[in-house]
Amino acid sequence: MLERTAGSKILISAVLAAGLVVFPLSTKAQQSSRSPSQSGQSAVKGKTASSPGTGDQTLKASKPPTEAQLAARERRVKCGAEWREAKEKGAVEEGATWPKYWSACNKRIKDYHA
Repeated sequence: MLERTAGSKILISAVLAAGLVVFPLSTKAQQSSRSPSQSGQSAVKGKTASSPGTGDQTLKASKPPTEAQLAARERRVKCGAEWREAKEKGAVEEGATWPKYWSACNKRIKDYHA
């Protein structure tokens, strides 16, 4: 009875794994097989029509980054350079990971500039 249970668990796991692999592929194939008029989307990705009837295409305008976003990027670059340097020197603590290092470094730099 125990072997039958283990075998059925393996079978169920295999069927679920196959379904997870096949399902995303089948939906992707359905989306790509539709023509732009069927899907209701423009033919060019990343672009939108400027007016409904003309078919004229324009790029979406992106907003410039905010001051806070620019500051966060700058801190990330500084902390990344510190992390790489510390790893090369072997000064990174045992079990330290980039997310933990980034969190501490980001807080340290924020506190220093505040």
